[in-house]
Amino acid sequence: MTAHKIIEKKKNGEKIVTITSYDYSFAKIVDDCGIDLILVGDSLSMVILGYKNTLAVTMEEMLHHTKAVSRGVSNAMIVADMPFLSYKINVHEAVRNAGRFIQEGGAEAVKVEGGKKICPTIEAMIDADIQVMGHIGLTPQAIYEFGGFLVQGKTIEAAKKLILDAKSLEKSGAFSIVLESIP
Repeated sequence: MTAHKIIEKKKNGEKIVTITSYDYSFAKIVDDCGIDLILVGDSLSMVILGYKNTLAVTMEEMLHHTKAVSRGVSNAMIVADMPFLSYKINVHEAVRNAGRFIQEGGAEAVKVEGGKKICPTIEAMIDADIQVMGHIGLTPQAIYEFGGFLVQGKTIEAAKKLILDAKSLEKSGAFSIVLESIP
């Protein structure tokens, strides 16, 4: 599966089946079931490693789990979640870190959180031949900004911002967008 095939399925009105996996065994099982896309989520910080939020997981830990998932997959597209501070310091570092997920981790794409402000970084990644999935709404890496795991986009202004962010991500070249905890 590729980003282009995911887009094609969307255009054809076909369902896209996605799941999160953190290890070889589960990735192999879900890949054998015909899953289209597997996200190696930074949620492994809490679910697997026992941290209190997603901010603690490192590039090396995410790479380790992405490698494990990629060894169990032969059909599904693998998207690696870029951890906190791995892509917002500067564009050069973001592209290099994203490239590590492709080159070392075996992912076909990366996922980044954020709206319009992250678009120049997404464009740079795509210029480096790295496919990108966006993520808006509740973005767990901004948990302290939001004051917790809260639904986003409840007011008219917030909903309009989400729409603007989604359109900006699409324009920047993101092949898909995670919409988390929105009405």
